[in-house]
Amino acid sequence: MSAMITVATLKDEISAGQHPQMIDVRTASEYASGHIPCTTNIPMDQFEARRRDLRPDEGVVLVCKAGSRSQIVAGWLEGTSVRVLEGGTDAWVRDGLEVVSSAKTRWSLERQVRLGAGLLVLVGTVLSVAGIPGGIWLAMFVGAGLTFAGATDICMMGIVLAKMPWNKARVVNVQSPCCG
Repeated sequence: MSAMITVATLKDEISAGQHPQMIDVRTASEYASGHIPCTTNIPMDQFEARRRDLRPDEGVVLVCKAGSRSQIVAGWLEGTSVRVLEGGTDAWVRDGLEVVSSAKTRWSLERQVRLGAGLLVLVGTVLSVAGIPGGIWLAMFVGAGLTFAGATDICMMGIVLAKMPWNKARVVNVQSPCCG
């Protein structure tokens, strides 16, 4: 079990001029939808490859939505002095502290893909059950796409959804004392 740090303790450290390296391990789209100022995004699936980006001499605080993914990543870093923000970004927001949003959506890209794929499969099977013969092909096409995405780590639906207007970044200028 890794060391935990509360929002209040982290806020106090930052106010006292200590600036630990804060790493948000959520996906890029989750990070864009709202993150703690001055955090760096290193998604969980990229963490092992980007381990050298850590600066343990400054202290490292791992952040995710609620703390569970940060705990997993902290387990990968045994022997390194890291702390996990207790309650994650959710706790930060509950305490009324500022978050930076660079995307209009509050849904992660992965959630959008799951919803879209699920709806397409549902529509395809309902059409098929209703006697419309082409409906089953829609469900099979989505199933093949999900299989391809799982095998290659290339999700065509995710690529298309990432280009949608609601997933476009917007420019936000933030001046925050935590970026010391």
